[in-house]
Amino acid sequence: MLYIFDWDGTLIDSTAKIVRCMQGAIATVDLEYRESNDVRQIIGLGLPEAIRVLYPSIDDGRLDALRCSYSEIFMEEDSTPCSFYPEVEATLDYLRSEGHMLAVATGKSRRGLSRVLSRLAMDDFFHATRCADETRSKPDPLMLLEILGELSVPVGQAVMVGDTAFDLEMANAVGMSSVAVSYGAHGADRLSACRPAMTIDRFDQLLTWRAGG
Repeated sequence: MLYIFDWDGTLIDSTAKIVRCMQGAIATVDLEYRESNDVRQIIGLGLPEAIRVLYPSIDDGRLDALRCSYSEIFMEEDSTPCSFYPEVEATLDYLRSEGHMLAVATGKSRRGLSRVLSRLAMDDFFHATRCADETRSKPDPLMLLEILGELSVPVGQAVMVGDTAFDLEMANAVGMSSVAVSYGAHGADRLSACRPAMTIDRFDQLLTWRAGG
């Protein structure tokens, strides 16, 4: 089985940091304030796509300024790394020990994901990874298709695990099963509207889905 995971808000407890950094960047470039919940709703998208959702009429120059400011602020804050959610490490280790393949499909940049994987000594832990700046942003399913192709896995033998509607929508687009986590960026109503096969409140409950799947 191939398990494809979102990163922020699914494996790593980084939602509050992302919101704080985006609000800080917005203030730095003097754009109209956005509430925390508004920022939470764009988590999972690639950064340019997320900014255009927050500011639909933004011009390219202001977009680039906000993107650069956010990246700088996030890197400064990321000197204190975010932690895994409870039971993530143990569950991932167990899945690997059982012979399953693991992958990451994230809205992070390649630079950002590589930095955090290196810091966690997980450079070679996942069998494949895709980032928003090297393919199409979620909810376009291209990153899932690329992972399936790279690992030669049919869609029926893969599952997408994520905390946002964007994760579940891209799984739906290719007929892939999905598991929603309830503790991340998007609320229960938005997740349930995407019809995941299961919603879990703790990461190790993913093993229950596996046993029943």
